Amino acid sequence: MPRRSEYLDWLFEQLAPLGALRARAMFGAFGLYCDELFFAIVDDDVLYVKVDDASRAEFEAEGLAPFTYPMKDGSTSTLSYYPLPDFALETPHELVFWAKKGLAAALRAQNQPKRRKNQG
Repeated sequence: MPRRSEYLDWLFEQLAPLGALRARAMFGAFGLYCDELFFAIVDDDVLYVKVDDASRAEFEAEGLAPFTYPMKDGSTSTLSYYPLPDFALETPHELVFWAKKGLAAALRAQNQPKRRKNQG
């Protein structure tokens, strides 16, 4: 289980304006929740926020790439979580601004109707 880092504590301070935050250890990293909505991953002291079709272009325009991790079979898995641009970590306002993009993507995903398997 990963140990909570100074970076994670710093993130909690900076992101406090978002709402009630909590971290949950998962697969050697942490999942971040805001008001019980999973919106970010912290791995190796890097914050990755949820991205979807509505926000992906903003992150890619900054030259950012999605979170990836190695699979047991040697392949790589990619998740729809992107790091924040470096400048976003320089001021609390920018950090919260970009983190809100992750919250918005998580909220949109939560509000999408669940797909049902074809019963046919």
